[in-house]
Amino acid sequence: MKNLKNTLIKLPLQTTLVLIISLAFLVSCQNKEKNEESKVIQYTDHSDWSKDDVIYEVNIRQYTPEGSFKAFEKHLPRLKEMGVDILWLMPIHPIGEKNRKGSLGSYYSVKDYLAVNPEFGSKDDFRSLVAKAHDLGMFVILDWVANHTAWDNVWVENHSDWYVKDSSGNFISPFDWTDVIKLDYENEEMRRAMKDALIYWVEEENIDGYRCDVAAEVPTEFWNEASAELNAVKPVFMLAEAELPEHHNEAFDMSYAWEMHHVMNEAAKGNKNANDIHEVLQKNMARFPEGSYRMHFTSNHDENSWNGTVYERMGDAAKTFAVLTYVMPGMPLIYSGQEAALDKRLAFFEKDSIDWSSLELLDFYKELNSIKEDHPALWNGAAGGSYERIPIQNGEEVLFILREKNGNKVLGIFNLSPEEQIIQAGDEPDLTGMEILFNSEGFVLNEDNSIVLDPWGYALLEK
Repeated sequence: MKNLKNTLIKLPLQTTLVLIISLAFLVSCQNKEKNEESKVIQYTDHSDWSKDDVIYEVNIRQYTPEGSFKAFEKHLPRLKEMGVDILWLMPIHPIGEKNRKGSLGSYYSVKDYLAVNPEFGSKDDFRSLVAKAHDLGMFVILDWVANHTAWDNVWVENHSDWYVKDSSGNFISPFDWTDVIKLDYENEEMRRAMKDALIYWVEEENIDGYRCDVAAEVPTEFWNEASAELNAVKPVFMLAEAELPEHHNEAFDMSYAWEMHHVMNEAAKGNKNANDIHEVLQKNMARFPEGSYRMHFTSNHDENSWNGTVYERMGDAAKTFAVLTYVMPGMPLIYSGQEAALDKRLAFFEKDSIDWSSLELLDFYKELNSIKEDHPALWNGAAGGSYERIPIQNGEEVLFILREKNGNKVLGIFNLSPEEQIIQAGDEPDLTGMEILFNSEGFVLNEDNSIVLDPWGYALLEK
């Protein structure tokens, strides 16, 4: 995004004042040169529409029995009513056939950056989906795989020099991903072609940004340049699958809060506690540029398929941590099927449709999304409220988070243990005038302000 400009100050015309200011500036510069070079922190200027947004990851292949754009399009009104703002579509491009994994292959093995996977439908079908989403007031970002391509990508035959090779001249697969080969970012022609492909989908297909796969494996300089060119077309939203502060200086609006996700998984198992959650939040707020968006989640396509469903990893704490993702500074993510209480690992290389027969958690997410939108204290980045942890006697088991913005206060209360917790009157913050917004079934707020929290219980209070 564009950096904030330094504000220009108009000086009075008196010569003496001009000289004084000029001398002060020179002395300041000389003093800075004597000191160790300070870190320059730049700030991402987010699109205004993203300040209160929730993001939803769409797995087109598994979303419907048809696995098509057209079939998914029918779900848009439901998602809009649920309060979804940003639709992140997993890669929509044709999938490579050479060295393919499984019968259908990985979405992240891209054969042609400028085409759509015929299994999903036509480019006209995709345009219809984008137009419908826009009509409903939602935004569409594409999953973009810039680090590697399929072995039979259209670039391979005519531009083999665009790829990294070993000492014997063989293509190289990153990590253990044998169905793809790594691109060479020292090649300027390849970089130009990649930028042009990114621009195409914004300029010609009217998408609103990108989720960038393994963003840390691609030079930050490239992302900075690409982001600037994209924003020259129209303001875009950029999400990095990475956790690097430098990504927020120029290129990205949001990055993955991977560390927090892992700590939540461990807390659900009893290996971490409320103190650990708070420490990670504090550390990352200090590490990342002010106003950065961090994406919090209990599941996504990688976690679901490879590390287990949210219920395998978090058990009875699944809803508790879902609520927490709405209270911590950052933007919450909902993965396809979570509103249907998805309780199976979706196959990654085969067809494996989501069961939509029960929308068990639809109202749960709908209410959370509404609360976020209606409470500036819970908005994203600098638009949102301050963060404060309220110390209490049950501090290892219970987390009190206070968010406040322009008089709007939201207090999140979380029992991060499988045991009932009782907070005696006087041990909690002043709850005078606070009303319950959202709570677990066993949460009790007594007249004397003492609190009973059921195992893994939670509540959101407002003032």
